[in-house]
Amino acid sequence: MNDQKVFRWTGAFGVAVFVLVVMEFPLWGVGNAPHINDSMAYSQYMAKIKDVALTRVLLDMCIVVSFVIFIAGFRHLIRKARPEYEWVATLAYGAGLLWMAVTLVADSLMGGAALDTLGGKADPTAVRALVEGALLMLNGPMAFVTTGLFLGSAGYASWATGALPRWTAWLAYIGAALCAASVPAMYGGTLDQTRFYNALGWGPIIVGSFPPILWILSAGILMIRKRDATAPQSVLRTPTAGD
Repeated sequence: MNDQKVFRWTGAFGVAVFVLVVMEFPLWGVGNAPHINDSMAYSQYMAKIKDVALTRVLLDMCIVVSFVIFIAGFRHLIRKARPEYEWVATLAYGAGLLWMAVTLVADSLMGGAALDTLGGKADPTAVRALVEGALLMLNGPMAFVTTGLFLGSAGYASWATGALPRWTAWLAYIGAALCAASVPAMYGGTLDQTRFYNALGWGPIIVGSFPPILWILSAGILMIRKRDATAPQSVLRTPTAGD
């Protein structure tokens, strides 16, 4: 497989990540979720939406597969553009894998909460424990840390090698900064899920989740259109007499 085909497949799977996320997002608004502190009411809610919850897990698995293919191709792009930056390409790849691993663990906990409701004999305490265990990982601080590391390293790799336009690097840096700003939200507790900034707040979910997806979409489209991995002359170091 030549480089152009690799870039096209990479870009296609990057776009697929965005499409799958858009498909999954409305599923999080299904039903009228009670507060997580009301164990009995929340277990009943999970029993009603168990199929929706398991569908979210299924879509997440598709997102993970697509994203792993995308970051493998992105690493290849950076290595081809400037081999001396392989270390940062590997850092981005590793951070991306860690991000997906955290997502899978969170999905396992959420899926376990849904499965516990099968048969109409849900354990409210177990359901609450599983869901609360997923909070810090699924659109929470653990996800933000790994996502921020991925975006920061991917942005630096793009900027230093010129493999992608520099505006994509700025988009990645902004996303990384927003992820970092979202991490302390866990100290806000879970008592009021209508607040902007706490562990259940809608603010961190928006600012820590959408910029990464927009970067993946942008990078995916650019890679589909890419013809080669040669870095622009403006980012290449001029040889000196001592070289």
